[in-house]
Amino acid sequence: MADFFTTYGFLIVSMVLGALLGLSLYLPLMAGQLSLASPGFYALGGYIAAIMSTQVFHSTSDLFPIPLLLLEMLIAGVVSGILGLMVGLPALRLRGIYLAIATIAFVEVLRVLSLNLDITGGAVGIFGIPQPFQTPIEYLFIVVPLLLVSMFILYRLERIRAGRAFTAIREDELAAGAMGINPTYYKVLAFTLGAILAGVAGAVSAHFLNTWNARQGTFDASIIYLTSVLIGGTRTFVGPVLGGMVFTALPEVLRAIADTGGIPTWLAQFLRDGRFIIFGLLIVLGTIFFPQGLVTPDLFKRRKSLK
Repeated sequence: MADFFTTYGFLIVSMVLGALLGLSLYLPLMAGQLSLASPGFYALGGYIAAIMSTQVFHSTSDLFPIPLLLLEMLIAGVVSGILGLMVGLPALRLRGIYLAIATIAFVEVLRVLSLNLDITGGAVGIFGIPQPFQTPIEYLFIVVPLLLVSMFILYRLERIRAGRAFTAIREDELAAGAMGINPTYYKVLAFTLGAILAGVAGAVSAHFLNTWNARQGTFDASIIYLTSVLIGGTRTFVGPVLGGMVFTALPEVLRAIADTGGIPTWLAQFLRDGRFIIFGLLIVLGTIFFPQGLVTPDLFKRRKSLK
C-alpha cells in the first residue's frame, strides 16, 4: 500500500484538485451561466500563494508552516472573491456564448499580465515554492477536507432559498424575475462563490506543484474543466466531482496505454498528444447522448425507488 501511494500520490491529489476546480465551474452553471473564468481565479490564487510564500513569509523550518498555508488560502479566496464580484457585475449581464467569450477574455487578460509583470516572474514564473509536506500524498490532509466541506456547502446550497433561486434562474430567467427573484444578485453570488473556490484551490496547487507560471490558467484549462462538468453532470454537485477526478486522471491513463506497447505508433502518439481532440469528441458525444451529464438527480431518485 505504501508503494501505491508513493507511486500514485501525485495523481491522487491532482484528481482531488480537479474535483475542486470542477465544482468552481459548476457554481455559475447552477445559475445557468456558462462561465469559463475559473482557471483565471485558479491562477490568481496560485500566484498569491507563490508570492507570499517566497517573498513575504520567511520560515526558518525545513517545512512551510501549515498555519501560513491556511492564511494564504484565506487571502487567495478573499482576493478572488472581490475580483469575482468586480468582474461578475458587468460580465453577467451577458448570456450564453457572449458570457463565455467575456470570461475567456478575462482569463487571457490575467495570463498576459502574469507574463509581463516582474512580481509574477514573467514567462519563467515562480520556482522553489516551499513545501508544507514531505510527500505529495500528504496534501490529502488539506485537499480532502476542503473537498468535503465544499461538497457539504453545495449540498446545503441546493436545498435552501439561494439554491432554489439558482435553479429557477437556470430554467427560465424571465419567469424567475417575474416571481420576485433578483437574477443579477444570484448570478453574481454564484460567480463569486466559484471564484473563491478556484482561488483557494490555486493557493494549495502552487505549493503542491512547487512552481507556478502562466500555463496554469489558460483557455486549454477552461476546456478541460468544462468537459469534466458537462460529462460528469450539470444538475448535481456529484457530477463535477466525478468528472473532475476522471478527466484529471484521463491523460495519465492514455499515456500509460500508449507506453504499454503492442499498439501502432500513430495510435500511441495520438493517445499521448491528442487529449484535447478526445475531450472535444467527448463534449460532442456527451451533449448528444447525455445532455445533463452522466450523474443526474433522477439517478439517485431511481436508486431510492429500487430499494
